[in-house]
Amino acid sequence: MSEWNQEDENIKTRMLPIVDERAIDWMQRKSVPFIRLMSYYKCAMMEIETKFNVLNEEYSLEFDRNPISSIKTRLKNPRSIKEKLERRGFPLTLSSIEENLNDIAGVRVICSFPEDVYALSEALLIQDDITLIEKKDYIKNPKANGYRSLHLIVAIPIFLAHEKRMMKVEIQLRTIAMDFWASLEHQLRYKKDSEFTQEMAEELYQCANLSAELDRRMDGLLKKTRQINASEYSKSTMESDGAAL
Repeated sequence: MSEWNQEDENIKTRMLPIVDERAIDWMQRKSVPFIRLMSYYKCAMMEIETKFNVLNEEYSLEFDRNPISSIKTRLKNPRSIKEKLERRGFPLTLSSIEENLNDIAGVRVICSFPEDVYALSEALLIQDDITLIEKKDYIKNPKANGYRSLHLIVAIPIFLAHEKRMMKVEIQLRTIAMDFWASLEHQLRYKKDSEFTQEMAEELYQCANLSAELDRRMDGLLKKTRQINASEYSKSTMESDGAAL
C-alpha cells in the first residue's frame, strides 16, 4: 500500500470541515485502495449519466422535446459511508462497502413529465450491459410522508486498462414537481435548531398531494397537445392529397 504523503495530508485538511476526524482516520488507513474504489464508483456514475444524456438526445430528435430537465450526481462521503456501515453492523472494509451498500454512487434524473420517468427507466433497463438489482416505485406507491420517486439499483460494468468491474449505482427518477417537493421537505424537516411538528408533517403531505395533482394535469395537457398535433397533421395530409388529385 502507498504511504500517506503530503498531498494526502493536504486533502485531509481540506476535507476536515465536512468530514469528521474519525472518518478521515479510517479513510487514511485505507488510503489509496479507498480512493481507487471511490474513483470506480465515480466512473460508474459517469457511465449512467452518459446513457441518460444519449437517451435525452434521441428523444429530442424523435419527439422534438427533451424529457430530461437535469441530471445530478453525488458520491457518498467517507463519514456517511462509515456511519452507515456501523449502523447496519457491517465491517469497515472495502469489500463490505461493495457488498453491503448500494448508494455510494447516486444519479438523480429530473424529468419533465411522469411518463418520461417510466419511458427513460424502461429504455435504460433494456440495455444489455445494465443489470437491475432492485426497483422501488414510490410514484405508484408513495411513502407515508408523501414522497414520490422511482428508485433503481443497477449494476453497470466499467472498463479499466486491465480489467472490467461491475459497480452498483442508485438511480432516482422524478419529475420537476416531485423534486421541488422533496428538496423543500428535506430542508424543512431537517432544519437545525427548529422543531418539526405533526401539523407541519400533515401540511407537507397535503403539498405532496398537490404536487401529484400538478403532475397528473401536466401529463393530461401533454396528451392533449399530441392529439391536437396529430389531428392537424392528419388534416394537412388529407388537404395535400386532395390538392394532388
